[in-house]
Amino acid sequence: MIVVIGGGPAGRLGAMHLAQTGKEVRLVEQRSIGGQCLHERCMTICALNEIARLIECARTQRDLGILDSVPAVSYPAIRKRICEVQEKLSSVLDAETRRAGVEVVYGVEGRLEGNRVFIGDEEVRADAVIAATGSRSAIPDIPGTDLAGVYTYQTLPAMPDLPRRMVVIGGGVVASEFAHVFHAFGVEVEMIARHGLLRDLDEKMRSAALRDLAGIGIREETAVSSIEGGGRVSSVLLADGEEIVADAVLLATGLVPNSEMLQGLEKRPDGAVVVDTRMRTSVPGVYAAGDVIGPPYLTPAARREGVVAAENILGRETVMNYEGIPQAMSLRYDYAFAATGAGAEGITLSAPAPAGPGSFWDVAGGWAGLAQVRVDPATGRLIGASAAVPGASILLSYVGYLMKRGITVDDFDDIVEVHPSTDGVYGLARYAAGMLKKKNE
Repeated sequence: MIVVIGGGPAGRLGAMHLAQTGKEVRLVEQRSIGGQCLHERCMTICALNEIARLIECARTQRDLGILDSVPAVSYPAIRKRICEVQEKLSSVLDAETRRAGVEVVYGVEGRLEGNRVFIGDEEVRADAVIAATGSRSAIPDIPGTDLAGVYTYQTLPAMPDLPRRMVVIGGGVVASEFAHVFHAFGVEVEMIARHGLLRDLDEKMRSAALRDLAGIGIREETAVSSIEGGGRVSSVLLADGEEIVADAVLLATGLVPNSEMLQGLEKRPDGAVVVDTRMRTSVPGVYAAGDVIGPPYLTPAARREGVVAAENILGRETVMNYEGIPQAMSLRYDYAFAATGAGAEGITLSAPAPAGPGSFWDVAGGWAGLAQVRVDPATGRLIGASAAVPGASILLSYVGYLMKRGITVDDFDDIVEVHPSTDGVYGLARYAAGMLKKKNE
């Protein structure tokens, strides 16, 4: 028997892959199947962001005189309906997993002591193990994080209604996504980033994102001294002495691997389980995948890691390759990007994206998004692409794959694009091909 600990993207996909080859697989999940992606992170952001975008579109059309009002939101109703949909999705995933032949055990903790496997208090014999126990919110060492009214993405469902003023502590993708949502809902939002805001983004993409975060107070290179309140949060005190009044605080300060139940394995100082490129841990027969092994903390990467672990358990030597895995952020538009890591000396071209579905009415305000490509001038190979447009996430999934396959900008001559579309990558790639031809003539 093979035991899989954790029913998130990595564990579930790994378990199904093994079961479909005829292996006996037992998946142990303490809560509901689907992991944080379904229950707290990805799907929650999708749900909230759809409503935020609807409100922003209505606001744009009201300002153009097309609509006469902007709808108000009921946050309690949003939370209730999100939970209902998540439960439906979880039941679908449960049925799909069982149909693949996986035995699913709920409500108990799976744990390891070296090569010894426990399900609850019972020790079981396992031929191999995949540890996919995920991650949790990192709580900064700031006084007051335990006050009522202080939330993480995991505890946000307990927030009873929209606050009037919210402080978001963090400067990354998750902080930006939640800040955007709550600002669209009418909340006064202040963001406090210890370092730079979205500092890992290309500067042009970052500038585009700041357009979507307009109206939000943003403090960069700013440290928080404490969260104040007599039992309930009332303000955030900054290191420079400034005090920001707040009815709610959202901590979006990163992730920490959940590995306390995995003993006897080599780990990094943050608790991340150390694996090689085949997802093997320091204990023979024990594999690990997903957030528990640390960054990049991406669902598609976790799914692939789970499959790679399963393949190696089956004796099929398979290596995890992170090259070209796209990343995305959801604000007013999608922000997505992918790179192969090759061709450091490439040239970058950028241009406004064409108006299309989801951006037509924004043209009145002078903005329809951004597209960008990075090209190796010696070979014409596309080595990077990014887009800030509606639908960018779908676009970059396929562009990222094509980049791994070595697509060149000349190859875009053979592509007939869909129209209308917000895809500016296609046009830029063709422009780059023409530019390189002229240079080489």
